[in-house]
Amino acid sequence: MPKPPKGARLGSGPAHERLMLAGLAAALFREERIRTTETKARRLRPVAEKLITTAKEGTIASRRRALAVVEDRDIVHKLYSDIAPRFADRNGGYTRIIKLAPRKGDAAPMVLIEIVEGAAPEARPAEEERRRRLLRRRGRPGREQGREQGRSQEEPEETAPPASAAPEPEPGEEAATDGGVGDEEESPVDE
Repeated sequence: MPKPPKGARLGSGPAHERLMLAGLAAALFREERIRTTETKARRLRPVAEKLITTAKEGTIASRRRALAVVEDRDIVHKLYSDIAPRFADRNGGYTRIIKLAPRKGDAAPMVLIEIVEGAAPEARPAEEERRRRLLRRRGRPGREQGREQGRSQEEPEETAPPASAAPEPEPGEEAATDGGVGDEEESPVDE
């Protein structure tokens, strides 16, 4: 029988720790890299590596063993169809832990745990990605240069309203815009 680890558990008890590690493993397989505390990452690594080794078997029984830990069928499917085939010729060491700066609130040591081969690319900030798409679409070299070149090539800053905008109605036409019903006196419903 395996001996429980010495020291405090991650949560309040063994059942909570199993659920927490299952959730972390699911997030790791979904995102292929997660940012967490060093203690949780060190406890997650053997769980994730055993699940990947189990997925390499590819049998229904091994899939059921994986579903006993990670209950989300979509994540287990990704584990079996995408992640496990990458490691067909590798015997272990499927994850990597990279130390990061401590967390601001409580100075907890933070790490990045990721799947080694074919890790997901790091997400860029939304503003930088939006700017890159805009520049790529316009075919301009840089932010400041693009603004200066764009103003010289585009229309002057005073622009006319677009042709699709409807002209404003005259004061006499306002009654016709309220659903086709004129004044209350002319309405046949009031009679």
